[in-house]
Amino acid sequence: MKCEKCGAELSQDDVCEYAGQTLCEDCYIDRISPTKTCDPWAVYTAKRTQNKDIVLTPLQQKIYDFIAHQDYSDIDTICSKLSITEDDFRTAFATLRHMELVKASKEGPKIIYTLFNKK
Repeated sequence: MKCEKCGAELSQDDVCEYAGQTLCEDCYIDRISPTKTCDPWAVYTAKRTQNKDIVLTPLQQKIYDFIAHQDYSDIDTICSKLSITEDDFRTAFATLRHMELVKASKEGPKIIYTLFNKK
C-alpha cells in the first residue's frame, strides 16, 4: 500500500484512513491538525520563550533569507525558487510568523510575504 498524499510505502499496521484516503501517519496528522498561522497563543509562547539567539531550521532560515533578500514575494515564486512544496512552505512560514519574523499580507489578488519588521 502507498500513502495517497506523499506516496510513502505503508505496511498494513501503518495505514490511516481519512475522508476515504489511505494515508501515512504524518499525512494523517497534517490532515486532522493543519498548521495555523494566526494563532495568538503560539505567538505569545514564541515571544515568551524567544531569546536573542534565535535558532531556525535550515528550511526556515532559507525562507527567511529569501524573503529578506527579495523584500517581498508570493508563494509560487518562493516555492519555485527554493524547490520546496507549498505544504513545506506553509509549515515553516507558520513558525516564522509565530516568531514575528515574517508576515503575509494581501496586495490586490495576491498574498505577499515580507519581513515582519521591514526597515
